[in-house]
Amino acid sequence: MTRGNQRDRDRERAQARSGNKGKTKDDGLTPEQRRERDAKALQEKAAKKAAQAATGGNNAGGGNKTKK
Repeated sequence: MTRGNQRDRDRERAQARSGNKGKTKDDGLTPEQRRERDAKALQEKAAKKAAQAATGGNNAGGGNKTKK
């Protein structure tokens, strides 16, 4: 049984798919700038979560569901 050029086509497709994967750290920032950006994002996230908790908008607990 021969597969013809199917094996070659599959290799080409796999290489094309794998070429776009992976995280790149080439965002043009120095490590110090990246740390500052990440710290700012974490502070904003924590502030948003604290504001949500203060307003009582936390629905993650599931509420008063009872099983029958």
